[in-house]
Amino acid sequence: MSNATTASPSAPIAHRGAITACVILSVIMQALDTTIANVALPHIQGDVSASADQINWVLTSYIVAAAIMTPPSGFLSAKFGRKRVLLTAIAGFVAASVLCGLSQSLPQIVGFRLLQGLFGASLVPLSQGILLDIYNVEERGRAMALFGVSVMVGPVLGPVIGGWLTDNISWRWVFYINVPIGALAFFGIVVYVTETKLDALAKLDWFGFGMLSIAIAALQLFLDRGEQLDWFYSSEIIIEALVCACAFYLFIVHTFTAERSFVNPRLFLDQNFAVSMLFIFIVGVTYLASLALMTPYLQTLMGYPVVTAGIVMGPRGLGTMFCMFLVGRLIGKVDTRLLLFLGLALTAWAMYDMTGWTPDVSQWTLVSVGFVQGAGLGFLFVPLTTIAFATLPAQMRGEGTGLYNLSRNIGSSVGISVVSMLITENTQVNHANIAAYVTPFNRHFEAATAQGISPLTAIGRATLDGMITTQATIIAYMDDFKLLMLMSICAIPLLVLLRKPKAPPAVDHSVAIE
Repeated sequence: MSNATTASPSAPIAHRGAITACVILSVIMQALDTTIANVALPHIQGDVSASADQINWVLTSYIVAAAIMTPPSGFLSAKFGRKRVLLTAIAGFVAASVLCGLSQSLPQIVGFRLLQGLFGASLVPLSQGILLDIYNVEERGRAMALFGVSVMVGPVLGPVIGGWLTDNISWRWVFYINVPIGALAFFGIVVYVTETKLDALAKLDWFGFGMLSIAIAALQLFLDRGEQLDWFYSSEIIIEALVCACAFYLFIVHTFTAERSFVNPRLFLDQNFAVSMLFIFIVGVTYLASLALMTPYLQTLMGYPVVTAGIVMGPRGLGTMFCMFLVGRLIGKVDTRLLLFLGLALTAWAMYDMTGWTPDVSQWTLVSVGFVQGAGLGFLFVPLTTIAFATLPAQMRGEGTGLYNLSRNIGSSVGISVVSMLITENTQVNHANIAAYVTPFNRHFEAATAQGISPLTAIGRATLDGMITTQATIIAYMDDFKLLMLMSICAIPLLVLLRKPKAPPAVDHSVAIE
């Protein structure tokens, strides 16, 4: 057993390599689950009888739960002990993963994914805290680089591993794979990590936390179920909108009037941090929303096997990882705002290229454009974190980190919900517009009639309807990619509002990828 994970950084730490391996395993487990389920979604959709927009609840439920529970992780660690909270998080995450794999219906898997997100939210910040404690100042750079690589394993290996497991065993194994990883991390932490001191005076603003949680949950339900229930023609949607608005109003009022609120309002007096909050929200929307679009595009429209879909999506993570290492060397030598501009430009270009895709697009195009999109993300994450915390007082960085990652997670969940909703709605609109030209009197159908797909016969009409639906769906995807491109372009003017720090700040870059 180690002497103490909270020992002085200069003191020797027993079993430091084993401690590092255990906490890195817990981070990898959590990181894998952010993307490993993406390629399995069409298979899950068929097994649980879900519609195309409903199946994305499997992704958004996890992200929302993680977003809600990330900020209180510091309080839980101080109140109950970091080791105890981390072990509970690992055990709960593994148990929820098994339940996800055993799910037989959509409500079950969505509920268990919520549970998985609640437990998994604290894995990354607590593991990061342990690494910071066991390495001294000179060694923390290498430790955080290893930490960053472990977080990026998810986007790189997640689609590939998820595709292989789904194709060769079952989609359920994208969740069962957490059992051996979690077991190793759990028992290693039990043996090698010691408990931190408890803070009996630690308090959490339960009212502020509750109101923010209710507002986020109501917003997500509003977005996820709005299209299905015809928006404000449904009493449920009206109630969810009112609950979201009221909870958010109470949260804002409480934040600015309470003596010690869940969110410190002074954080937003720092211009760089306030602008970066909006910036990272847009990054969250564009990145994970595009991943959610790619899975059905590759497997449904292009007919790719699940393994092939995972392989062609993998280079996105490689592009991100490569550019994060490159940017790490450029920070302090190149204006951070220039790096951010390059990241936005690469992202916008990748989305622009996607607006011209059809199901005939080559694998090389998929891989190369995916790599460029990932590279754009690599140029955004680290510089944005650097400038977000560059002018923020050191004592406020802990709170700022939680809020910063909360904004990114909310952006991701909102983005996935919005693009999924637009796919459904725009497909219907495009289908109606195209079908208006499909009549027996349209002379352009003479060639089609000769091929046996005449609109005058039932079989011909069914075949034509399938062709029209496919074309309508392709156009809907183009519209979504165009929206994400425009969001990336619209974020560029925010660069003018960012102030260049006077000196390179000593910022922990790894918070960007929690």
